[in-house]
Amino acid sequence: MRVAMMTREYPPEVYGGAGVHVTELVRHLRALTTVDVHCMGADRETAQVYQPDPGLAGANAAITTLSTDLRMAIGAHGADLVHSHTWYTGLAGHLSAALHGVPHVLTAHSLEPMRPWKAEQLGGGYRVSSWAERNAVEYADAVIAVSSGMRTDVCNTYPRLDPERVHVVRNGIDTTSWFPVDDPFGPESALTGLGVDPSRPIVAFVGRITRQKGVAHLVAAAHQFHPDIQLVLCAGAPDTPEIGAEIEAAVAELATSRDGVFWVRDMLPQPRIREILTAAHVFLCPSIYEPLGIVNLEAMACGTAVVASAVGGIPEVVRDGVSGRLVPYDPVDPRAFEMGLAEAVNAVVSDSAEAEAMGTAGRERAQAEFSWASIAEQTLEVYRLTLR
Repeated sequence: MRVAMMTREYPPEVYGGAGVHVTELVRHLRALTTVDVHCMGADRETAQVYQPDPGLAGANAAITTLSTDLRMAIGAHGADLVHSHTWYTGLAGHLSAALHGVPHVLTAHSLEPMRPWKAEQLGGGYRVSSWAERNAVEYADAVIAVSSGMRTDVCNTYPRLDPERVHVVRNGIDTTSWFPVDDPFGPESALTGLGVDPSRPIVAFVGRITRQKGVAHLVAAAHQFHPDIQLVLCAGAPDTPEIGAEIEAAVAELATSRDGVFWVRDMLPQPRIREILTAAHVFLCPSIYEPLGIVNLEAMACGTAVVASAVGGIPEVVRDGVSGRLVPYDPVDPRAFEMGLAEAVNAVVSDSAEAEAMGTAGRERAQAEFSWASIAEQTLEVYRLTLR
């Protein structure tokens, strides 16, 4: 079997959970079958790379993406099956299936209709991306949802899709790459460079500045953290200048009311992130929409208790009261959500024995239930079912 794996992100250009998913899935699938990676961005030797039509320079980003999809569809010649990820390559997968007469498997990492704030970033391109996703999902031979909650969202959002074609294969974690660090405050540590106090508790966040990730809610909640708590905020790549400015103002206001606020805006290498996650007493995930949330798995694998919003697939990862605490999210009452986050953080930090037990339980669960080898086997089984 020859699989054409279609993705926007692939190393070294990986920006989010979908890119991590594709990277690990490809690595483990290649032990089972032949996989050709078709991606976007800068040239690299590890994949076939496609660029937008130069004649569309300056056009809306959604339109240039679709032009790249056209080229990617042509490049998939010779594959037995195409597998697309996110709306960025959905059209490429759909056209490849029609052009070459092969099945199209699509992994749904998120859904455009459930992210209306993307219109801030894409303008009219949001309607284009929504069309591309709907077309790809409804015509796909199989859809993989990254959690049971995501499967429900897919079926509810696209009722024309036969539910029998929707399979659940969760995201995973490589616990040989994500693990507790012996000395997170070593001389080369990002924490040491920032001046974080190792004697005080730490709450950490790692993620992009988007509406989806709930960074504004986190900063608002941090006003109610116990005074001893330090906040290490690894947050960059804002979707728009406006949301970037909004978070900058909010963090500046927070820093005037408490000390121990550290904001890392650049993307840190994995060893530095491991140190931050290991040192944290709590990892805080305030997402308002999250199909699964690989970052929670990364924190769990580093032996850290997680406080997270009870949305999407997060409850399938974080067991409330076992590996962390879950906080209900109600868009009608964001203040209650923010207070709930602060209360949960303060409760976990105040009980070091409970925090340690949660961290231990989280790592054990990450090792036992979220291995990429198992996820690759499950994905291959979806391929086999689709090819029958």
